[in-house]
Amino acid sequence: MRPLEGLTVVSVEQAVAAPFATRQLADLGARVIKVERKGPGDFAREYDETVKGMASHFVWLNRSKESIALDLKDEHDRAVVHRLLDSADVFVQNLAPRAAERLGLGAEQLRAAHPSLIHCSISGYGPDGPYTSKKAYDLLVQCEAGLVSVTGTPDEPVKVGISVADIAAGMYAYTGILTAIIRRQRTGEGATVEISMLEALAEWMGFPMYYGMYGGTPPPRSGASHAAIAPYGPFHCGDGKSVFLGIQNEREWAVFCAQVLEQPDLASDERFSSNSRRVAHRDDLTAEIHAAFAGLTSEEALARLDAAAIANARLRDMLELGDHPQLEARHRWTEVDSPVGPLRALIPPATLDGEEPAMGRIPQPGEHTAKILAELGLAPSADSVEEHS
Repeated sequence: MRPLEGLTVVSVEQAVAAPFATRQLADLGARVIKVERKGPGDFAREYDETVKGMASHFVWLNRSKESIALDLKDEHDRAVVHRLLDSADVFVQNLAPRAAERLGLGAEQLRAAHPSLIHCSISGYGPDGPYTSKKAYDLLVQCEAGLVSVTGTPDEPVKVGISVADIAAGMYAYTGILTAIIRRQRTGEGATVEISMLEALAEWMGFPMYYGMYGGTPPPRSGASHAAIAPYGPFHCGDGKSVFLGIQNEREWAVFCAQVLEQPDLASDERFSSNSRRVAHRDDLTAEIHAAFAGLTSEEALARLDAAAIANARLRDMLELGDHPQLEARHRWTEVDSPVGPLRALIPPATLDGEEPAMGRIPQPGEHTAKILAELGLAPSADSVEEHS
């Protein structure tokens, strides 16, 4: 048995945050029943068509789930959700603010009927406060959480290149649900789990927040370099490529100067004799490193860094990530089935010895409607039959 086998999750979910949380549960063996809109289903299915006609977000977030197509504004279809909840352990929703309550799917309503239910809601800003009704797309939450203010170059703030606010909320929903499952095993009680994207991302902003609150000024935007550690970031080599490296302490700095730059005296240069001095004289430091690297190719520089045990990396694009030798060597790739055939998929990063993640099929909209209704002893409606025919 997989760790969560026997657990049933009903999720009225869309976009990224809730699907990311429930996919983690599905990977561990939980049965996840995804409630989608009749017709197009989850609107994330239509973000793009890059994965053989399927959307990249949807492929990433929705393997191993069963899809049931329902119209939650229809009384009969809402009754189907309540029938599902009679035997469910977890309910997850990330609808618009107060929409779950209007549909009779709020935490207070459902837990009164199902005391052992774990009810998890994901929202942009939480169920109360002045921002409760404000729309919360990932970029906007990145702005509100201050992330954009510390990301980018001195001349221009930029957003993070992934849906980091959604992902943060999804991960806290996932861990919150697991925590509630453990508590329920001890007490028999369900739980109400509330996750806001702002609060999840604000937690991840701990370093720059404390730096700013107690230092008086926020860490400056520093591109791909570290705002408070030097040298830490990209450095140009003689072949026009860059290598990334990071120095964490004074012992490493001395080794770097002696073995990589081949300038041991630089370690005691007054400008660079501590991290704070190196940060203060970052331009001079960068010029010294660039001068040393000018006679090296990027591969030669990486070889020197590896030989000196200095942390380093090459900048890879997405195609290179897909061919990463470390992922290949550790057998992190598998395949999942989908409506467009087999697709590559990464095995979840948290693996338990002796356990295989579910890695099941990515469903079509409403693919399992008739099957699930039959389990409940209900006949499919005419439009649901036509929809999946």
